[in-house]
Amino acid sequence: MFAARAGAKHVYAIENAEIALFAREIIKRNNFEDKITVIKGKMEEIELPVKQVDIIISEWMGYFLFYESMLDSVLWARDKYLIPGGKMLPDKVHMYMAAIEDGSYKQSKKNFWNDVYGVNMSIMAPNVIREPLVDVVSSNSIIS
Repeated sequence: MFAARAGAKHVYAIENAEIALFAREIIKRNNFEDKITVIKGKMEEIELPVKQVDIIISEWMGYFLFYESMLDSVLWARDKYLIPGGKMLPDKVHMYMAAIEDGSYKQSKKNFWNDVYGVNMSIMAPNVIREPLVDVVSSNSIIS
C-alpha cells in the first residue's frame, strides 16, 4: 500500500503464507483493489501477469539476513522480472557481529522447557539453541 500511495502504477504482492488472505481484505478495506494484486504462492512457482517490473521491494532479510531464506527467492525474481536498470529495495546491508558468552542466559532458555505451565517439554531443549534467537543481551556478555 505504501508503494501504491507513492505512485506505483500497479503493485503485485507475492506471499506464500496465509497472511495473503488477510492482505487482500486489508487492501479492499483501504480501497486499493485497483492498484494492488495479491498473489498467494511461492515466487518461483507463480507467474506474474506482466513480463517485467521496475522495482522489487522485499523484506528478504529476516533474522540475521538469512534465517527465512528469502534472499534466493528475491534474486530469482530479480533475474526473471526486473527490467535492466530496475531497482531493488533494500539493495544492500551492513552486518555487524559480536561474539557473546552468556551461559546462564543459554541455560535459562533450555530450562524453560522443563516445566511449560506444568508440562514437561524438555525434549525441545536441545533444539532451542540451534534456532536463531533475537533478543537483547548485556554488554558484559560481549567477548569479541
